[in-house]
Amino acid sequence: MTTEAALPSTSASPTARQVWTRARGVVLGAAVLLAAAVVIAVIRSGAEHGRLDPRSVDTNGSRAVAELLDDRGVSTRVVTTLDEASAAAGPDTTLLVAVPDLLTDPQQSRLHTATEASGGRTILVAPGPPSVGTLAPGVTADSTPSFDSTLTPRCDLPDARRAGSADTGGIRYHTTAPEADTCYADEGLPTLVRVPAPAGRGDTVVLGAPDILYNSSLDERGNASLALQLLGSRPHVVWYLPSLSDGSATDTGSRSFLELLPSGWLWGTLQLFVAAALAALWRARRLGPLVPEKLPVAIRASETVEGRARLYRKAGARDRAAAALRSTTRTRLAPLVGVPVSRAHTPEALLPALSTHLHGDGQSLHALLFGPPPSDDTALIALTDRLDALEREVRRS
Repeated sequence: MTTEAALPSTSASPTARQVWTRARGVVLGAAVLLAAAVVIAVIRSGAEHGRLDPRSVDTNGSRAVAELLDDRGVSTRVVTTLDEASAAAGPDTTLLVAVPDLLTDPQQSRLHTATEASGGRTILVAPGPPSVGTLAPGVTADSTPSFDSTLTPRCDLPDARRAGSADTGGIRYHTTAPEADTCYADEGLPTLVRVPAPAGRGDTVVLGAPDILYNSSLDERGNASLALQLLGSRPHVVWYLPSLSDGSATDTGSRSFLELLPSGWLWGTLQLFVAAALAALWRARRLGPLVPEKLPVAIRASETVEGRARLYRKAGARDRAAAALRSTTRTRLAPLVGVPVSRAHTPEALLPALSTHLHGDGQSLHALLFGPPPSDDTALIALTDRLDALEREVRRS
């Protein structure tokens, strides 16, 4: 069995060390980004665990509120689907929607229909522009949040006046609803709005921040008093935690694919494009003229010739190879026959001098030094041999 001998490494074949040296910046940058993403995900997952869950004892949980309500004889029940929340709405029930912005448009419409004429109370915790207009008609979210977390009531709502200062600073609201109570204003815009139902029974409370419900801040200022009065007006509290597993969330209507993507994905994609553009600028050729540099190591001429030959062979560029061989031969022959190097590539100057020097046929010399490119590799090798023989003959004579 015959085996093909491995080709020796040349300057055109980068070593593993060279590849690592060129790519290590990108690899290390990607590793840093990946590590940062993992750390952020771990931190955020720990911070959001049990958020606004009345069963959670974490910092952002709401177990303390549920315990205080239970001491007052108010029961608390957790639901995670829209069907359960809608069925539980009634005159003796306070329905708390923990994260209203997670509800889709159809879910918001169904929930508002179920609570509008129920005669009970609906509490919306920090609803933003995606949900507040549907769940609390006549109320819109302001684009600028409150800069103060602790605010005073400055309204006639008995629950707020008894509680006093509380941590309601968050989203601020505009309201055009008649007979609405607006409390805890920051620069003229309230962070707590109570909208009575059209039939005069029940109401909807829009709360700009969830802080008064957190375990960590319930014992501060009037947070506990305000939370208990808002949630304890009915004997039953239904705590609605919207879930992605809710089957009603799949009813997306005619929304486009981009509308279905979470906003974080869109921002993440934009950041990736920006990062790719910066990486392209970093790795691209610099503008301006080329600056000659000395090679860090001495490279033998044979290696350069071999490397260029391999490139020509790989590209099938016999015309370029033949042109380089003929040009080099003409440059070396011209001084030997008394022709200036500047005119070595002019047939009218070089060929007569060669013919006189060799007493040969000018026509054959023209085909050899200025003829067409060879048609195959065999013809290229034959051309090389003839050029070498011509140069040796001129030197001997």
